Amino acid sequence: MKLALSLSILLGASSLFASQSLITKAKNAGLEAIPTDKSALMKLIDDPKDPITDAKVELGKKLYFDPRLSRSNLISCNTCHNLALGGADGVPAAIGHGWTANPFHLNSPTVYNSVFFKAQFWDGRSPHLQDQAAGPIQAAPEMAAPPALIVERINSIPAYVEEFKTAYGKDVKVDFDKITSAIATFERVLVTPSKFDKFLEGDENALNKAEKEGLDLFLGKGCTACHTGIALGGTMQPFQIANQYKFISVGDFKGDENGMVKTPSLRNITETAPYFHNGQFWALSDAVKEMGSVQLGINISDDDASKIVTFLGALKGDKPAFTYPQLPESTNKTPKPSFD
Repeated sequence: MKLALSLSILLGASSLFASQSLITKAKNAGLEAIPTDKSALMKLIDDPKDPITDAKVELGKKLYFDPRLSRSNLISCNTCHNLALGGADGVPAAIGHGWTANPFHLNSPTVYNSVFFKAQFWDGRSPHLQDQAAGPIQAAPEMAAPPALIVERINSIPAYVEEFKTAYGKDVKVDFDKITSAIATFERVLVTPSKFDKFLEGDENALNKAEKEGLDLFLGKGCTACHTGIALGGTMQPFQIANQYKFISVGDFKGDENGMVKTPSLRNITETAPYFHNGQFWALSDAVKEMGSVQLGINISDDDASKIVTFLGALKGDKPAFTYPQLPESTNKTPKPSFD
């Protein structure tokens, strides 16, 4: 009886040590937790120059879901970054104004946790969420709406003007900058903490044995060379380091001027197929194997890919709860939609 008890204690201690060792290994590889402490989280996501408030978030949410921010009145931010679909749209290339596919055949990245990205857009041309919000509104193949049109529409709706006064002060000028700022403020709160974060913060039981095995493989294979930090991605990295990407000919995107490409976040990755910048892989295990070849120059077996995917499933986080907004009504002064 004493021997059995001693073995049980020994095995428990061994398991605890292994988990703590894996936590240390993950942190040493640059992986960071989304803080469970609200004040610590706010330090990461807030902007001292434009502090997050409930009024700004609510206003930004309405604008995010409002299709009147597009020329046609048909496309909202949520069309391509659907919060019910992991923050993406579930198609290989984004579809925009006039049923136009993205001319570079670029896939819509998730908006969840984008506040943690060091770079926005696939070519990383801006680090700012507000710039990202402004880009698609104006882009001809996306929402195709000139800033002047959007400003006129929003200012023609008295309820919106009042909400801007509530959020930004009675003397606020409702211009394109304020509109995109409100959207960006809403996007800042779209963070999705998962059980992986609890594990990184010291809860050894937050991940099960299979998820820990997958994490250990993820670390051992070298995946954190690119998928690191709090977002497990979101930084600019060289692409096709070891081998050519199988579908490089689909679309003509080549990255920035140095051939660097923004690394997609792996948070909620099980929800955001298809994968890669041009959306050519639908099975996550196949995407894992392709990354092994293209970026690491290694062959990842089906078995190991499956184990890594099991770990990636642990990155599916808790989504913020909110009510779909009822949008303020247009007036006779609101510019009409156009489809040219």
